[in-house]
Amino acid sequence: MSRQQRSVFYLSDRTGITAEMLGHSLLTQFDGIDWVKNSVPFLDTVEKAQEVAQNINQLAEQEGVRPLVFSTLVQPEILEVIKQSNCVVYDFFSTFLGSMETELGQPSAHVVGRSHGMQNTPSYFSRINAVNFTLTNDDGVSTKQFGDADIILIGVSRSGKTPTCLYLALQYGIAAANYPLTEEDMEQLSLPKVLDAYRNKLFGLTLSPEQLQRIRQERRPNSPYASLERCRQELQWQDALYRACQIPYIDTTNISIEEISTTILKRSGLKRQLYGR
Repeated sequence: MSRQQRSVFYLSDRTGITAEMLGHSLLTQFDGIDWVKNSVPFLDTVEKAQEVAQNINQLAEQEGVRPLVFSTLVQPEILEVIKQSNCVVYDFFSTFLGSMETELGQPSAHVVGRSHGMQNTPSYFSRINAVNFTLTNDDGVSTKQFGDADIILIGVSRSGKTPTCLYLALQYGIAAANYPLTEEDMEQLSLPKVLDAYRNKLFGLTLSPEQLQRIRQERRPNSPYASLERCRQELQWQDALYRACQIPYIDTTNISIEEISTTILKRSGLKRQLYGR
């Protein structure tokens, strides 16, 4: 049975992050469809909208079905051009702003770019500082600033420490450092001494041996480092260490980086950093 193919557009007068995030969340609820995604950020003139509308009409004719359009367009004249094309529009702002204006007793500002702009300057620079901290304190290269970390992720090589730290920094303003558990640590059968002073900040990552092997195989194909037996040994030792030292940890095998980060925040009690340090 062949799968259905549908085109979808994410339209925004700024970055398009909100339209993509909300639209993607909705599309994941529908199985058996291959979505052909078209992101159009900075759609801020009628002329640009007319070009997009023409593209939409062409795809509607080729595919025999109307493309779906998820929009966070603020300017009504631009949105109206899109609505005149052969598509079905899901406009997030109009869905909610009308009832909110009624409830709050005032009109909305209808200002472009507020959700991802720099109106909240302290929050913006807090996230930038957190990203810089994470890059400086990645992979145990330096431990001098571990005392300033909000959290320190630990785990064997390729367990997902760096991307999780970067996500925590960029999305939440969390100063996240990470430290790799190595073969030398395994031989000592104890927590690395450099981490002893920061036990209250440690959070472990683990995953299945099969998943770890797949990740390592991409990095060093057919090497001892990527062997399934090596992965099993390292993870068995690592997870035993977590339990012995009472380090909280999460199995990341089947969950996304968003879920990993949210779980870490919830279990560690950390909050989004809204202001500079």
